[in-house]
This record gives sequence, C-alpha cells and structure tokens, in this order.
Amino acid sequence: MSNSNIRVRFAPSPTGPLHIGGVRTALYNYLFARKNGGKFILRIEDTDQTRLVSGAEKYIIDSFKWCGIEFDEGVASGGDYGPYRQSDRKHIYPAYAEELVKSGHAYYAFDTPDELNKIRTDYELQKLTFVYNAVARKKLRNSLTLTEEETNKLLESGEPYVIRFCMPENKIVVMNDMIRGKVEVNTSALDDKVLFKSDGMPTYHLANIVDDHLMEISHVIRGEEWLPSLPLHVLLYEAFNWEKPEFAHLPLLLKPDGNGKLSKRDGDRLGFPVFPLEWKDPKTGNISTGFREEGYFADAFINLLAMLGWNPGDERELFSMEELTEAFSIERVGKSGAKFDPVKAAWFNHQYLIRVDNETLAGLLMPIAIKNGVLVEKEQLSIAVGMVKERVNFVSELWDHLDFFFKQPENYDHKSVKKCWKEGSYNQMAELKDVLLEVDDFTAENTEKAVKKWIENNEYKTGAVMNAFRLLLVGELKGPHLFDIVALIGQEASVERIEQGLHEIGRIEN
Repeated sequence: MSNSNIRVRFAPSPTGPLHIGGVRTALYNYLFARKNGGKFILRIEDTDQTRLVSGAEKYIIDSFKWCGIEFDEGVASGGDYGPYRQSDRKHIYPAYAEELVKSGHAYYAFDTPDELNKIRTDYELQKLTFVYNAVARKKLRNSLTLTEEETNKLLESGEPYVIRFCMPENKIVVMNDMIRGKVEVNTSALDDKVLFKSDGMPTYHLANIVDDHLMEISHVIRGEEWLPSLPLHVLLYEAFNWEKPEFAHLPLLLKPDGNGKLSKRDGDRLGFPVFPLEWKDPKTGNISTGFREEGYFADAFINLLAMLGWNPGDERELFSMEELTEAFSIERVGKSGAKFDPVKAAWFNHQYLIRVDNETLAGLLMPIAIKNGVLVEKEQLSIAVGMVKERVNFVSELWDHLDFFFKQPENYDHKSVKKCWKEGSYNQMAELKDVLLEVDDFTAENTEKAVKKWIENNEYKTGAVMNAFRLLLVGELKGPHLFDIVALIGQEASVERIEQGLHEIGRIEN
C-alpha cells in the first residue's frame, strides 16, 4: 500500500470525557499518518444512543484543539467520506446487516430480553454461564431454528428482533497485529455478537467495520481493550469479502501503583488528572480537573503521553510534535502496559516551563499576582520569574517562590528566626542598613562587593550575616541569590525591610 493511501482514524464514543488513554491512541494515529504522508480522520461512534452524554462530543473536539492534534477529515472539518458521525449514517447499515443474513453469515434472533434473562438465571442455578454461541443458538428462537415461513411471518408482524453474527464452529481465526505479531483464536471460544439492534441502530461491531471499509481506512490503531473483538472483525471482513486493514492494538495505560488500567478513581486517590480538560458532569454537576487546568503545557502533555508505551530507541525524552513525527514508528510501541507516573509527568512540564521565555511566563503569572492584590510591572515580574523558574513545575507555583519580591514580609518564620537570629544579629543588621545606603549604583554586583567588604573588615561570619539578611528581606530562608533579590526590590525597599525586621524580630526577642 502506498503512503498516499494510508488512512487512519480515531473513533471515540461521546459517552463522557476523553480519557488520556484515548488521547494517546489518537496521538499515535496522528503521528503514524503524518510520518507516512497519510490522512487522519475523527469519527464519532454514537450508535449506543442510551449512553450518550450531553457535551461529550464538543469536549472531545476541544481537547484535541488544545493538544494540537489536527484532523484531515471528521465531524469538525468535513471531508469526502462523510458524514463522520454514525448517527448521521444510520440509513447505511441495515442493508449491510441484511446482506450478511442472505449470505448465511448472520441471522435474525427473536429472543426477548425476558426470555434471555430467564435462560441466564437457569444457567446460574446450575453454576454455569450462558453464552449465545454456536451451541446455544440451536435451541433458541431465531431464523436458524425457525422455518423460513415462521421467520417471515414474525418479520412481517413487526416482532422485535436483532441480527446476530453466525460464528463459525471450531474454526481457527489467524490474525496479524503490527505490535503483537501473529494471533490465533478458535471460534469455539466466541459468541454470536449482536450486529443490528431492535432500535434500528447497528452495534459498534457492524458500524465500525462498515465505516472503516467505506472510509477506506488502511490501518486500525486502537487500544488493547479491543483485541478480543479482533476475531469477529476479521471474520466480518471475510464475510463481506473486503480487504482487511492492518491492525495494531496499543498497550494499556496502567495505574501508578499496583496493577490495572488507569482510571479516574486513581487520579482522585493520588491527586492527578486523567482527562485533558476540565469536565463537568451534566447529570451530577461534579467537576473533574484536567491537565490544562492543572497547569500543564499542551506540548508537555503530548510529550509525556508519547513516551507512555513508545520509545525512540535512544536516550531522548523531550520532543516537539515535529520531532515526534520524525521519530515515531509503530514497531517501537511495546506490548506491555505503561504505568502512568505523576512525578514524571510533572518533570515533563518542568522541562517545558524552563524553556518558555520569562516574559511569556510573566504574562501567565500576572493574573495570579493581581488575584493576590499585587500590581507589578511585567518587566519586573519577568526578571523575578527568571530567577525562580528552575525551582517549579507549574506556573501556578511561581507566585509562592517570588511573591516576596513585591511585598514586605508580614511575619517571620519562627524556625528561621530560631535558627539564624543570633546574638549580635540585631547590631549587624543595623550596621548593614548603613552599608546599603552608601551604595551609589545599586546593582547586584556592586551591592555584593560592598557588603562582603564590610563583613571582611569587621571579621563577621559570612553565613550568619547572609542568613539574617535573607530573613529580613524575605521572611524566611528561601529564594534565589540574595543580591539578585536586593537589586530587584531596590535600595529603598531593602532598607525599609531591614528596619521593619529589626523592629519586629527585636520585639520578639525582648
């Protein structure tokens, strides 16, 4: 198959917010398409009308816009193979279901839900599990056990029915997976899945195969949870006598601790998001935070997802979308599940944050400063950001690391006072105030030179002086290089803070 014929799709169901596992599946499809010069399609699979959630489709589209994952065709962008929402294609599917019945690959089943529930209960009493398979179908009410006349009479009378796939008996289905290699399954282990429901809608299995064929999908790259459906899908392609696409089933995203698939409960329990954007449940009003609202950069989010299940074959961990596209290959996707590590996720965001220019970060931080009642020049905020950004993972953390630049200490950390406010500190700080007042050009370099000369001349201990000085300026023993702080807040503010500290801490000591 030539690259120009490569077509892949992401086909979510709008039954709630998009899980990051789904975003990763879409990302791998996107990278595969871009790497190979193919097309990437967004199709909405809403055949199960009972599970649809208001706003979920918009949420899916908005999530991809934030992530920077672009579609060539789909519900939001159109294309030559539409419509791209299955409910808008419902008129297409009945003919394909009927075609399978006529060819003997499917049959009408008239069993009512009550009848099937009774059979299941009878099986459970015998400690057995009922499966509608090649053995069971011979004893049930369907077009395989009824005469043609009886079947037609039921159809003409409007009797509710479903169309089930007629699973071959004791056949080995041989499949190839681009990640897992050769897979073989005996049909004796499979049931007769419903393909067409009594409400006039196809099930996922039929609609998925028909749409992939009509949209000329060349590669189906999807989550591992669909691997059990692969034999049925392969048999459906064979029943229609259609060319099969290539299949690749991606490993699961696993919870950080223990085993099992990553879920929202894990995020709630361990304090991290599992959705790209904030989601408000339309039924309960409950709000689940998203990576965007938690302060992740979209590029960092994409980068960390790419590395969950795929590796480039070398030591690199940081990639732009363009670099991911160049490096990506489906062959380097692993078979084993990938554990989500919230600490590593924050590390990725840190790597992106420190690469953002200080002015941009200051612009993002400005609303937080205003919310804290501080009006500050963006230029000053940019300088302060540059001093502390190496210490944080998120923009929201910056303010706690630099707020002291723009407001005097309101109190002094008790432990810091106990640790560094020694006998003689009061007099030394009083002297230091006069030293600072004598510095003409109040740069970090000039101020540091003057202070260190004063310390040397008086044979003071440098560490003790610097700790006491930092305590008066900041309120605790934190912050970047001390003389960078002094230079930014200026001579007047530095002296004021010393005077205030002498008054407050002196009063505490007395």
